[in-house]
Amino acid sequence: MLTALWGWFGWLVVLYIACMVGDYISGSVAALRNAEWNSKAARDGIWHKAGSILVVLVAAAADLLIGSILAHLPGVTLPFTYSVLLCPVVVVWYILTELGSIMENALALGAPCPKWLENALEAAKDAVDNAMGDKDED
Repeated sequence: MLTALWGWFGWLVVLYIACMVGDYISGSVAALRNAEWNSKAARDGIWHKAGSILVVLVAAAADLLIGSILAHLPGVTLPFTYSVLLCPVVVVWYILTELGSIMENALALGAPCPKWLENALEAAKDAVDNAMGDKDED
């Protein structure tokens, strides 16, 4: 029922929110464990997450604008049907970033982590960057 309501993109947004919460909690726990927790860093983390939400909203607005242009301006066409592109890609990029951060927090807590998992997350993020023409992003 929820998939029918939200669709595949809705589930991406749910995963993105879960990853942001997981990153914030795991980062706070890792900082507490290492006696490095401070309220300024915690607030900065929240501001960072708020900024990423704004970027997602900008991508959603851009998708809406592009879709409106394609639907209402004669002569502007694509060889495929456009519904969304930018927002899902941005959300996937942020999910991969959050997962990498959660993994770093797990390492800071002393958990072993296979190097191939770190490599897989980095390769996936690089693939998204390369697919969207951002080969120099790091």
